[in-house]
Amino acid sequence: MIKTWIFEFLHAAGSPEEILQPDFTAQTFADCFDVWRMAEGHGFEGVFFSEHHLPMSYSPSPNLLVAAAARETTKLRLGVMGVVLPFYPPWRVVEEAFMLDHLSGGRFEFGCALGVPQELGKAGIGPVEARERYEEALEIIGIATREPVFSYSGKYWSFDNLSILPRACQQPGPPFWLPVISDRSAEKAARMRVKISTGFESVQRVKELFDVYRTEADGQNFQVSPYHVALRRNISIGASATEAQEAVEIARGVSRKLMAGDTRMKNAGPVNLDEPKMGSGFTVSDDEYVVGTPSQVAEQIIEQCRATGTGHFLMTIGRGLGSKRKAAVDLFGREVLPRLQKAQL
Repeated sequence: MIKTWIFEFLHAAGSPEEILQPDFTAQTFADCFDVWRMAEGHGFEGVFFSEHHLPMSYSPSPNLLVAAAARETTKLRLGVMGVVLPFYPPWRVVEEAFMLDHLSGGRFEFGCALGVPQELGKAGIGPVEARERYEEALEIIGIATREPVFSYSGKYWSFDNLSILPRACQQPGPPFWLPVISDRSAEKAARMRVKISTGFESVQRVKELFDVYRTEADGQNFQVSPYHVALRRNISIGASATEAQEAVEIARGVSRKLMAGDTRMKNAGPVNLDEPKMGSGFTVSDDEYVVGTPSQVAEQIIEQCRATGTGHFLMTIGRGLGSKRKAAVDLFGREVLPRLQKAQL
């Protein structure tokens, strides 16, 4: 079984003037809630929300989206991939995660990320400081998950007998995820005994990353399965090949704006949830774009998941389509999802 999630970028699919208007913003959120309720009805595994502070995303606080979605759904897993740790005190990150675990009835999935260099830079945090804060925060989060009261002394945070309440609904805590794009980060995740996700790269490179993770996990006596890893991809689906091709051209256009910069994002870099790459060498593999009719899309997803040994599939679907995205999710849910749920890895 391939467990399929919506990876929610919460794209503001409008002109620079439209995305500033309250009515346009409200409609975007309303459309997204329709999609999430539809996803639950079709039997999707869940929704992962992202954190971005870009002009094209309405997702600066994914925890708020999880809390709101928890009141509108009853079965969907709800997660964050991930909270940008350099922006926050780590103990508050843990407290909010545990609160969300209760508010969702034990459906929360906890993910953390280093963040996008350009977004961090706009907040006055350089790449070296961001990495240091990220590493220190991860250490504190690990302790806070295990111990309700603890002390810590570090470069950025120090405290004595700090109490973390509430404790998690799921014990010892919600499933913990880290997005990775390097061997080093894959090895670190295995040593931390957490789950990982990745995207952008070719199927071959994803397999290499997951193999590095599995090898390190074996050395740590950490038993992992296909459900410890997740593959993120961009889905463009249509009833015909022509419709699917039109959708992928829009999705690629969004990616180009994010990577090359629109009129308000000059020199913006890639959406990189792991390690900063400040140069221009970043590329997105053709494998990132899964395009076609429902049958073609299902075949490509199953092939990629089998090749990489992946049990979780995270999809950004209908990127840039606005309210038309609902039709794409409905088509996927009716004609692709049943095949993925029956697929043998």
